[in-house]
Amino acid sequence: MEKKNITVKEMPSEQRPYEKCLALGAGALTDTELLAVIIRSGVKGERSLDLADRILQLSGIGQGVLGICRVGIQDLMKIKGIGKVKAIQIQCVAELSRRIAKKAAAESLRFERPSTIADYYMEDFRHLEQEHLMVLLLNSKNRLLREQVIFKGTVNASLVSPREIFILALRYGAVNMILVHNHPSGDPSPSKADVDISRRIRETGELIGIRMLDHIIIGDQKYCSLQERGII
Repeated sequence: MEKKNITVKEMPSEQRPYEKCLALGAGALTDTELLAVIIRSGVKGERSLDLADRILQLSGIGQGVLGICRVGIQDLMKIKGIGKVKAIQIQCVAELSRRIAKKAAAESLRFERPSTIADYYMEDFRHLEQEHLMVLLLNSKNRLLREQVIFKGTVNASLVSPREIFILALRYGAVNMILVHNHPSGDPSPSKADVDISRRIRETGELIGIRMLDHIIIGDQKYCSLQERGII
């Protein structure tokens, strides 16, 4: 009769996450196996692999390993077997992964190409649960002078002040600028408010000699450039 609930130690060596990693490399491990290595140990009656699988299927994530970035320490600690230390370890690994992805994208960042901008800011923006509007201030050679979030919440033309944006732009001697913001829904299609804000800021910039090059909206692994679409 086949034994149920076998432990990791009772598994064939080629199926154990540590041994599999040593033999084939980390790239051969599944998401569950990678997370199990980080967790290290399970709880009574539940292997680290089972515990890892429960984390990836946690209600509210719905995105497997990508969803870990959305889950807070307190949510992780609600899972039996995940204490404060393990929850912090998981959060730190997720943050390290995000930073590695951003650093890799920075190497190919070109401000005249919307796709590279979207790649660079994707990991910062796509996990946010509310809208953030950021301005990128550029010099005459389109090199970044400063990036700053200027608004959080539902982006609305009546709430976003061009005055605040241009005070910041003048302070840092910006010649050009790009707006970047996210849609928590994951769909980067521009709303009427997005278009209205973009045109309003572009027109204001033309009056004082600061050109708005683009407004890039970030969704879940997708983006929309208003400049590419000919909207601005």
